[in-house]
Amino acid sequence: MTIKEAILQSLDEINSLTNYMEIYNHIVKNNYYEFATAKTPASTISALLGDFIRNGDARVKRLKQTGGTYSYYLTKHEQNIGVDVLSGDAMPETQITIKINKQKTYDERDLHKLLTSYLKNTVTYSKTIFHEQSNGKDNNQIWTHPDMVGIKFLNLQTKASQNFLKSINRVDTFKMSSYELKREINSDSELKKAFFQAVSNSSWANYGYLVAFEFSDSLNEEMTRLNQSFGIGIIELNANPYQSKVLFPATYRDLDFKTIDKLCKMNDKFNKFIEQTEKLMTASEKYVSGAEKELDEFCDEYFINDTDIEKYCVEKYIPLETE
Repeated sequence: MTIKEAILQSLDEINSLTNYMEIYNHIVKNNYYEFATAKTPASTISALLGDFIRNGDARVKRLKQTGGTYSYYLTKHEQNIGVDVLSGDAMPETQITIKINKQKTYDERDLHKLLTSYLKNTVTYSKTIFHEQSNGKDNNQIWTHPDMVGIKFLNLQTKASQNFLKSINRVDTFKMSSYELKREINSDSELKKAFFQAVSNSSWANYGYLVAFEFSDSLNEEMTRLNQSFGIGIIELNANPYQSKVLFPATYRDLDFKTIDKLCKMNDKFNKFIEQTEKLMTASEKYVSGAEKELDEFCDEYFINDTDIEKYCVEKYIPLETE
């Protein structure tokens, strides 16, 4: 594995607030990386942890401790280690240049695995819904269901709180989201068409998002207006999915069960997604882990490490970024 993959693996296994020295020791102890040429390997780890923060990599966060030192942790462990997300460091934006191969380019659906990996880091299960697999031959049904659906479960630590919340209202134990995905949006007309497609496709969900790999800077004012008027969130996807940004948050809405029922009748994959969700929600403690594994296997594949991401982007001609 690469040195960055070794850092992420160590943070995952330590699973608590930790400093660069503990991470370095963990890497050495487990032989995750050979520091053959590095004169000050611990300092290298410290610098690379700083790079995660400066580059806006959403997988890693840090807290400033008394004395000016930093403690690091994985975002997905935030609830487990009791971190107050409001007290974390802000991640400064970096200016980047995108290199695009004009001769060959990627398909919109090549971006799905990047979005799935970004969502997985936020502990959201996601599944692509192919409109061509739905019942009926009405082309307008592509405005009926989204490109992807996602579900995020409320993470409760004790059996008592889990059972209590479920007995009151199961809907409160999860949030469902809808994602309309585009390659690029460069004009006002493209933005409006994509945005209202997202509005239509997400009417059933708690949160609706429009996602694109590239947005024109000239559209910021109109995106602000549309977001405030209709509550659809906007995500800018990155070739490194963990550096993707929520440009505008989505507004919460209650689930529309009539539309969910309609989508279940139209599309087998959407129906199976709902079935798997219900199975996990109603599973007894003995079968929860099995139901969770089954849902994870049904959902879209996601990247395990940075090396696979870079290889995939090169193969699919997805523009990589350089500082």
